[in-house]
Amino acid sequence: MVLSKPGDDHVHKLFDLTGKVVAVTGGGRGIGLSVCKAYAEAGAQIAIIFNKTATAPQTASELSSTHNVKCAAYRADVTSPTEISSAINQIAADFGKLDIIVANAGVCSEHAGEDYTPAEFQEIMDVNVNGAYYTAQAAARIFKNQGFGNVVFTASVSATLVNTPQKQAAYNASKAGVLQLGKSLAVEWVDFARVNCVSPGYVETSMMAYAAPDMLEKWRAQVPARRFASPYELKGVYLFCASDASSYMTGSNIIVDGGFSLP
Repeated sequence: MVLSKPGDDHVHKLFDLTGKVVAVTGGGRGIGLSVCKAYAEAGAQIAIIFNKTATAPQTASELSSTHNVKCAAYRADVTSPTEISSAINQIAADFGKLDIIVANAGVCSEHAGEDYTPAEFQEIMDVNVNGAYYTAQAAARIFKNQGFGNVVFTASVSATLVNTPQKQAAYNASKAGVLQLGKSLAVEWVDFARVNCVSPGYVETSMMAYAAPDMLEKWRAQVPARRFASPYELKGVYLFCASDASSYMTGSNIIVDGGFSLP
């Protein structure tokens, strides 16, 4: 069983990912890129799964040379079950196995609830919920055959609260779906995979680029820390979820938001 008790190892070994193979969707930029860097720094072999980030292959090459680990980039659209499954199967074949999948790819848009077109609403659901599920499902088939694996979903504080003043009902609903999906799969897959979620607050990535300066100030004022996170500040929590340091944790959601969700 994947939750069987490990040895009482030195803490450095618990966080060591040497020999592990990790795939990260949306790994070419933003949070996903920082996650890939964290895992490479911990000794893992990395597969960056990207769709539109053309720099991903170069990023993979740089990570490989900097950290002396195998790293490669694979293009796949997470909204296509065939594409993402094919990419993940190819990763397992190329690397010899797959230990950890990070379902991180996501999109956000701002529309009043009454103004979403069906296509706009569906895009959010297709990428954030369906894409996360297709990614985890493809990896789980490998994990079940291997008898071990680890799934980490990127959810959001928006899964449990309503952000203001922006209007993003579709995004909030999609991330709530990811959170409940993670909990459900943690129970179903307990014999062969751990499943956990990371829920960031406001992180300075391209996803925030649409916001005008006055909106950014309103957001910042809502955060007790009075600042946004940099993507690299999430490296530790993703490493924890992927490592043996979290060996007894499944179905959990870790919030990293500078206290934003507390008041």
